[in-house]
Amino acid sequence: MIKTESLTRHFTVKKKTVEAVSGLDLEVRPGELVAFLGPNGAGKSTTLRMLTTLLTPTSGTAEVAGFDVRTNPRDVRARIGYIGQGNGAGHSQRGRDELISQGRAYGLGRVAARSRADELIESLGLAEVADRMVSSLSGGQRRRLDIAMGLIHTPPLLFLDEPSTGLDTQNRVNLQEHIRRLHSDHGTTMVLTTHYLDEADQLAERIVVIDHGKLIADDSPARLKSEHVGDRIVLGFDTAAAAAAAANRAGAFGGRVEVAGATVTISVPEGTQLVPKLLRGLDEAEIPVTAVEVTRPTLDDVFLVLTGRSLREGAAA
Repeated sequence: MIKTESLTRHFTVKKKTVEAVSGLDLEVRPGELVAFLGPNGAGKSTTLRMLTTLLTPTSGTAEVAGFDVRTNPRDVRARIGYIGQGNGAGHSQRGRDELISQGRAYGLGRVAARSRADELIESLGLAEVADRMVSSLSGGQRRRLDIAMGLIHTPPLLFLDEPSTGLDTQNRVNLQEHIRRLHSDHGTTMVLTTHYLDEADQLAERIVVIDHGKLIADDSPARLKSEHVGDRIVLGFDTAAAAAAAANRAGAFGGRVEVAGATVTISVPEGTQLVPKLLRGLDEAEIPVTAVEVTRPTLDDVFLVLTGRSLREGAAA
C-alpha cells in the first residue's frame, strides 16, 4: 500500500538547510495499522504530508496505493483519506452538508453521497448532531466528523495526523474505539502519528519510530519492548548479603542483573514467566525474598534506549 525509497525532504530556514526527513525506506502492507512515533520535529507530519501529496519530496521516491506521489498525485488523492491536525469542516456549515459536499468532490453522485454520509453518521455516533453547525460541536464530535469526511469515498488507505490531540480522556477513548472498529470491520489500511504512547501501544500492530528525520526502529510494540528493554523484576531482601547471593543465582537465568543494597533488579525479555522459577530457586537456596515487583516496559523506555532521551520530554517540548 505504501513504499518509499530514500525519501527525503529539506527545508530552508534562515538560509540554513534543515533535513526534516532523511532517506526514509518504508513499506506498509494492505490492512496494516501503523503508528509513527517520535517527538515534535522528528519528521512524522512531514512524512505524512509527502505521502498525501501535500509536500513534494526533495529526493527519493514514494508510491501510495500503487501510484507515484510526484507523477500521479490525483490518483493518490482519489484512493486515500487524510485527517490532519486541524478541523477539516467549515465551522459555519452543517456536518451532514459537509459530508455530502466532500463525497460529491470525490465524484460520488448526489444519491450515493447522501447515502454514504448517512451511513458514516450512524456508524460514528453523529446522528444527534449531524444537522447542527460545526461550530457548535464538541472537540470529540468534530474529530469524528473529520474521520467521516476522510472516509466518505471509502478509501483503502487512511492517514490520521495526531487524531487525539486536544481531546479529553473520554473522547480519546471513544475515538480510539472508532478507529479500531473501522480497521477491523472494513480492513482499512491506517497510518497515524501520535504523541500518546498508550494510544500507539493499544492501537497499532506496528510502530515506526522516527527521530531527527530518520527511521530508527520498526516492529510490533511487543517485540520492540522485549528486544530493546525487557521486563524488570525487582526483588527485595532483608540484607545486602542476601541480595548479593540472590544476584549470583539470578545470573543463571540470563538477562542483566543489578544490585543496589538489599535490592536486586533483573532485566529480561519475559519477566512474568521467569518469576516463578526464580522464586523457587531462591527458596531452595534458603534466600528469603521480602518483596517482588515486575514492571513491564513502555514505548518511552524503548525510545530512551534507542536515543538516550525520553519521548515524553521530547513531545512536551
